Order: sequence, then C-alpha cells, then structure tokens
Amino acid sequence: MSVAHTGVTVEAAAAAHPGPCGEDDCGIRDVLDRIGDKWTVLVIVELSKGTRRFRELQRAIPGISQRMLTVTTRRLTRDGLISRTPYPTIPPQVDYDLTSIGRSLAAAVFALSDWSREHKDAIASARAEWDEQNSAI
Repeated sequence: MSVAHTGVTVEAAAAAHPGPCGEDDCGIRDVLDRIGDKWTVLVIVELSKGTRRFRELQRAIPGISQRMLTVTTRRLTRDGLISRTPYPTIPPQVDYDLTSIGRSLAAAVFALSDWSREHKDAIASARAEWDEQNSAI
C-alpha cells in the first residue's frame, strides 16, 4: 500500500463518525478544519478591523511566519473568505479584506469569543473539580 493511499483511513473515519450526510459528511469537516485553524482565526479577527496589507497583518499577528501568513491568506482567498487586491507598484503591494462570507465568519468568531468569556469561570471550575476527582487515577 502506498503512502498516499488513504482509502481505508477515510472509510474507517467515515464509519466511526458518520455525518448528517453519510460518509462524505457534506464537506463539513474540510470547512471546520479551515476555520478552526489558529492562524485563520487570527487573520479573520485582524481583517475584521479593516483592510490590511501583508506586512500589517504580519506585524499584527504575533508569532506568524511570512510563509504561514502566505499559506493562510492563499487558503482564505481560495475559500472566498478574504479578497486580495494587488497593486502594480515596486515593491509589490497587496491589500487583504474580508468578503461578505468572511464578515459572517468574523461574527461567528466573535460570538464564540463572547461565549468563551461568559463561561470561562464555569469551565475552569469544572476542570479543577475533574482534576481533583481524577488525580488518584
């Protein structure tokens, strides 16, 4: 079996976690993988503040490398979440902005952030209780 062969893996995963649409899960897993990515969320949050150039994004997102920002912006552009506007200048300049779909994702990210802030104490308490009960295991 070649390294690239994933038929068994895909079939086993689909059988173990059948989605609402059956084996192919309607592409939901692919979308959730993209929007659940750490860098994607940070780029979306930064672009929710307005149009940014590449270097502005890089400076605003601590820890992101040039390569990772390039990969992330390409993926988000391909997915239709951000728009990329190049300008024929030297050096080349590119503006990035959220599309309407990207703005709707930003709203969902902020809603999740609000939920997290609202429930962080309860979650911390539940974790502490669980840790205490399971510390002898």
